[in-house]
Amino acid sequence: MEPNGLDETKLVVDDEGPSMRGTRTAPTAHWESVLLRMIIIFTSMALIATAADTFTPTYAARTATPEYRLGPEDVIEVFVWKQPDLTTTVVVRPDGRISLPLTNELEVNGKTAVQLQKEITDKLREYITQPIVNVIVKQVNSLKISVLGEVRKPDVYRIKNQVTVLDAIAMAGGFTDLARPSRVIVIRNAPSGPQRIKINIKQVVAGDSNASFYLQPLDTVYVE
Repeated sequence: MEPNGLDETKLVVDDEGPSMRGTRTAPTAHWESVLLRMIIIFTSMALIATAADTFTPTYAARTATPEYRLGPEDVIEVFVWKQPDLTTTVVVRPDGRISLPLTNELEVNGKTAVQLQKEITDKLREYITQPIVNVIVKQVNSLKISVLGEVRKPDVYRIKNQVTVLDAIAMAGGFTDLARPSRVIVIRNAPSGPQRIKINIKQVVAGDSNASFYLQPLDTVYVE
């Protein structure tokens, strides 16, 4: 060993021919061992960080709200591929109906765009081979609800999106002192006639039932 601690270099002859190999001194081997340990530690930390990023818990998406249903004053575009004469934009009349070329009168009130699209497609098959129809809601004007009874600001409210019963009561300023939250009625005009849906707000707040009860256009919320 050299006095300065440097490696000695020896000539070694083996089957592959002569080569120069060094013998490491104790200090050099020690620092190489330390360096190797540091590399292992940093590599492990990088792997742990990567694993943490990869396996970060994900949470379920919020439940999607019900698909929008058409109502009076809504503006819709009916696009028929390669049929410009059948492509048109119409406004839903107050009676909930529209008029289209070939299909004539159609009831659209309470239907989704997908349902109306399928109905128009079925009717056009009588005149066109494999019609491709797309129904686009251009303007939403029918989203109106009434909140009446024991609320602070009973009125008819125009809304941009669907709301729950709790949302509607909040829009109307909340309950009066005489209100009975356990006796809330949603009055809905259905094809078979008016429906009366009883809602217990106390149970809704407690998460027992009807937590995601969405109102439909022209529904009336009545608080006893």
